[in-house]
Amino acid sequence: MKHVSNNPAFERFAFDNTYARELEGFYVPWKAAQVARPRLVKFNRELAEELGLDAGALDSEEGARIFAGNETPEGAVPLAQAYAGHQFGGFVPQLGDGRALLLGEVIDRNGRRRDIQLKGSGPTPFSRAGDGRAALGPVLREYLIGEAMHALGIPTTRALAAVVTGEPVFREVALPGAVLTRVAASHIRVGTFQLFAARGEQAKIGRLADYVIDRHYPELKGQANPYLGLLERVGDRQAALIASWMHVGFIHGVMNTDNMAISGETIDYGPCAFMDHYDPATVFSSIDTQGRYAYANQPRIAQWNLARLAETLLPLIDADGNRAIARATEVVNAFPEQYERHWLKGMRAKLGLVSQEEADLNFATGFLTAMEGKKVDYTLAFRYLADAALGQEETIRALFADPSAYDLWSGHWRARLSRDAVAPSVRAQAMRRANPAFIPRNHRVEEALSAAVEEGDYTPFETLLDILSRPFDDQPEFAAFAEPPPEGRGCYQTFCGT
Repeated sequence: MKHVSNNPAFERFAFDNTYARELEGFYVPWKAAQVARPRLVKFNRELAEELGLDAGALDSEEGARIFAGNETPEGAVPLAQAYAGHQFGGFVPQLGDGRALLLGEVIDRNGRRRDIQLKGSGPTPFSRAGDGRAALGPVLREYLIGEAMHALGIPTTRALAAVVTGEPVFREVALPGAVLTRVAASHIRVGTFQLFAARGEQAKIGRLADYVIDRHYPELKGQANPYLGLLERVGDRQAALIASWMHVGFIHGVMNTDNMAISGETIDYGPCAFMDHYDPATVFSSIDTQGRYAYANQPRIAQWNLARLAETLLPLIDADGNRAIARATEVVNAFPEQYERHWLKGMRAKLGLVSQEEADLNFATGFLTAMEGKKVDYTLAFRYLADAALGQEETIRALFADPSAYDLWSGHWRARLSRDAVAPSVRAQAMRRANPAFIPRNHRVEEALSAAVEEGDYTPFETLLDILSRPFDDQPEFAAFAEPPPEGRGCYQTFCGT
């Protein structure tokens, strides 16, 4: 992989690579594998400009070579990060970037430090006999879902580019190969801490914790116990993140500790999907046979993951082991309350509640109970509540084969709304800003990916991406994209895509 500096496309990355500079021993310097015929199939100009990059120079053949890994932009230090992780509850002492390379870090136009990473760029020392490649379908899927999550206002990694390689990858069948360029606040995970804790390398855990505080939580510097503060901040960020997933019916599918970002962003869109009808036991992942990462389990798993982070930080929190455990346990035990606070705040907005009353938790859970077991579409039910707030209940009642449970709940809800001095039209407008009309419906995602992969037709992908970039707008011309799958198409399963 050669460095090129005589073209604007290669000179526009103003890299400042603190991870490579400050955390030697936490990664392996590596080079991407060369690919035959790289071609850009999607480039995120809006994100490129946010990152301070020259979008015009990068949306080109030269850009395709960079985003495939064939050429290295000036200042990049490609590396594969090392980490461990609990996968479905079982600890794997070494994982690491098996098919990804961190190119480097840039400071965006808002002063935020952002990682730029290639995913699917070939084998690394952490590939564990894998080919390190990615297929086009999973690459486009991550692009689509990540950008949809961003438009929904949920912290997430984002996609800068998707490149086809001109080479097949072999899974059950031969598939078009592709590389995703991913942007994140960082790619540091709970599993990054776990790797060095498992090795007993306390000095490295201290270096990593200090680096994370400097990069993500600088307000903790100078505190009496910044490491306990770090655990608290990560817990609160994760509580807010999981609450936001629950608000839109998102199921990550593989909440292993190596997929839990310290920054509080959604990371690693593998077997993820959005729930159609409300069912707390919903699982989409083909490998989650026990339902460990089912929709309703996500808050509990986030707390479990936080406990694993706490274990790695104990020696930093207090030299006295018993005191360290007591203080860390207090933080971990506070997670459900933190989560409930974030969840209830979002649910008040979704239900049109302006003031705060003690019984609001019951109102929120009561609406879910009214939907449960009735095959009621989760997204449409909340969207249609805005109509109900205006006295137009036909649309929401029609979602229920038997609306009696909704009618009972609705009577109490209306009494609750009457205690807020808000004009109905103002309330309904605010509710529509909290309840998306459009999510990445699983059947629509599959249609778009199939057209691109099997026919080379990216029009459905582009159309869906555009619709999902404005999820809170009515977009009547695309009303069909707001609908759940036709009868008989609701059984859906996702795969890791590795």
